[in-house]
Amino acid sequence: MDDPYHNNDGYPYQTDYPQQDEDAASDATEGADEDDQMYEGEYQGIPHPDEIKEARRAQQEEEESLPEQYETIMEDCGHGRFQWTLFFVLGLALMADGVDGFVVGFVLPSAEKDMCISNADKGLLGLLVYVSMMVGALVWGGLCDKMGRRKCLIYVLTIDLVFSFLSCFAQGYGFFLFLRFCSGFGIGGSIPIVYTYFTEFLQMDKRGEHLSWLCMFWMLGGLYASFTAWGIIPHYGNHFSIIYLLFLYLSILLCVCGFQNARHDEAWMILRQVHDTNWKAKGEPERVFTVTNIKTPQTQEDEFIEIQSDTGTAFQRWTVRKMTMLQQVMANVMSLSAPELRLQGLFLVIVWFCMAFSYHGLGVWFPDMIKYMQYEEYESKVKVFHRERVERFHFNFSLVNQVHREGEYIHDKFANIEIKSVKFEDSLFENCYFEDIKSTNTFFENCTIKNTVFYNTDLWQEKFKNCQMENTTFLHPKKGCHLNFLEENDIVIYLVSFLGSLAVLPGNIISALFMDKIGRIRIIGGSMLASSACTFLLLLSFSQGAVICWQCLFYAVSVAAWNGLEVISVELYPSSKRGTAFGILNGICKFAAIVASFIFAAFVGITKIIPIFLAFAALVCGGLVALRLPETREKILS
Repeated sequence: MDDPYHNNDGYPYQTDYPQQDEDAASDATEGADEDDQMYEGEYQGIPHPDEIKEARRAQQEEEESLPEQYETIMEDCGHGRFQWTLFFVLGLALMADGVDGFVVGFVLPSAEKDMCISNADKGLLGLLVYVSMMVGALVWGGLCDKMGRRKCLIYVLTIDLVFSFLSCFAQGYGFFLFLRFCSGFGIGGSIPIVYTYFTEFLQMDKRGEHLSWLCMFWMLGGLYASFTAWGIIPHYGNHFSIIYLLFLYLSILLCVCGFQNARHDEAWMILRQVHDTNWKAKGEPERVFTVTNIKTPQTQEDEFIEIQSDTGTAFQRWTVRKMTMLQQVMANVMSLSAPELRLQGLFLVIVWFCMAFSYHGLGVWFPDMIKYMQYEEYESKVKVFHRERVERFHFNFSLVNQVHREGEYIHDKFANIEIKSVKFEDSLFENCYFEDIKSTNTFFENCTIKNTVFYNTDLWQEKFKNCQMENTTFLHPKKGCHLNFLEENDIVIYLVSFLGSLAVLPGNIISALFMDKIGRIRIIGGSMLASSACTFLLLLSFSQGAVICWQCLFYAVSVAAWNGLEVISVELYPSSKRGTAFGILNGICKFAAIVASFIFAAFVGITKIIPIFLAFAALVCGGLVALRLPETREKILS
């Protein structure tokens, strides 16, 4: 008997459907056969292509909902004690970076005193520190996206602490360079980590303002370094480095105690702690954290679970983990060239380079120009003595800023005096006695020295150029350069650094108050274009006071651009690439500083038009390109 609901082949159909012709029926049944047939791959455990598409679509929708979910949670947590605690702890780490940026220039005279390094060697030390900080930013920026912000920040501060401490006891210049390179490698990674870490605990309407307040700690580091150097180095010399280390001890202690673990499987606990800490401090401890589930993407640790189980020994597991991490960091770097990130990344690179080139270039030019003006003023007051003959005379007073040409000194005694910036040319010293002499920038050129004794002096072979010596004795020569800190390290240079750091304060405050009101792009572009106008005022600087004045004005105006750049750089990139991108941008900043320091320093004493024009052109170029960047003040972090 025929079933009224099935055809002869056993396929169901509705009896009230109208009659179809043979071809139409064939088409209909053909389609039904394809839909109802068993997918061949199912026997092999292979998902159906439609299932794969559906899973990908669901994952994409889930990932797109993550930023909105996280932003909603942060708004529910509020802004309070937790963020302010993190603000001060991270601020100390940023302050350590600011100190490190200034400390080399301030302790160089200490190294020069102990190691007698030349100007070329001093330049090499400054270059090496910038190179190490550039490498540190690139490496640690990438690692913090894989290892975690807190862990990497503790690592970089510890590295800086250890090698800075060891550098205080370095005896050889080569070893000192190595230790400073390692120290710079550590602290160079702090800036990318600090900004990315703090950003991820801020809600959208608070990010611009509070990241700008955080920038102020770098200025405080500069103030601390310059003020401490001003008060201590003239009296205690290289003990300044020890005091600097005390600050780093405090930074690392607070970092270790204050930072939170951010493992993804503990995200709910961390955000609940943020919520409870803030509302308890506000007097509402009864507020309940209503979030019960947080969608979190798979992280590095999830992928390591399989690796740890599949490998044998601990060393094999460690090797596989590290190689896998290296591959993923490199993949993260390469992903920044994706089409959706390529254009904005190029614009950011240009703006960062232009800003760093002009800022650090003028930062080198300002103190060097002041030193050159001091040198010119000093040279204009030099006393010249020509063909003087001094016999059986006791020099018991200091000789300062003098030139003696074709003089004759017979049976003279130079004892317990300081000789500073003195040059003896084509002169004769016969039967003379030098005892307890301390000299700076003093030379003997084309002189004849006969039957003369140098006892306990710092006059050695390098001080005598093309001199003829007959029966001359050097007894108990002093070791080291024995610079006079009070005079050799001009207090004006410390004052310049201090005032330059202090001038940043009003610009920092203004940019923080208006960052979320007028937007990042207007802040960056307006600040860079206004700074370019300030550079032209430098053409009117004909005295040390004028240079200091225009320097302070330039720093006050340009700091807003720095704040805007740091804010927009962490907002443009997703969390998985944020540290890597910021590390690359900060590395480019250090590279621009290296290039600028060479170029600007080369024109000191030659012309000031070229440095000023280069700074002006870079600022205008960077400011115009910055106007093409996307505005991020209403962007939810991805």
